[in-house]
Amino acid sequence: MKYPQLPEAEFTVMQTVWEQEAPISSSQVAELLKPARGWKHQTVYTLLTRLVEKGFLSSEKRGKERYYLPLMEREAYLRQETGRFVETFHKNSLTGLMSALVSTAHIDDADLSELTAWLKEREQGERDDV
Repeated sequence: MKYPQLPEAEFTVMQTVWEQEAPISSSQVAELLKPARGWKHQTVYTLLTRLVEKGFLSSEKRGKERYYLPLMEREAYLRQETGRFVETFHKNSLTGLMSALVSTAHIDDADLSELTAWLKEREQGERDDV
């Protein structure tokens, strides 16, 4: 299932939910976001409601509090968004993406060595499958 791209505020809420042990209450999410964002509880509740409507979270009321459980894993969402980014901005060219990363100094020699080792492992795995 493909999920919609999240606006920054909703992604921030999802990051908070993913980082905590589920389920998490709306009050807990609001308290965790308050120092960095200063959002009021109602703002957080609105964002949580949108995430439920979009299928990212499930929600359950327990007494006066509402609790949330992620329905999509963080890694799955990041893979989806990375794929969308590469497709949109680099026309599905891994070489184009890597060139942009290297030219903007986001990848150093250690990163390149790690990537080279990963590519060799992957290539060896493909040979073993044949």
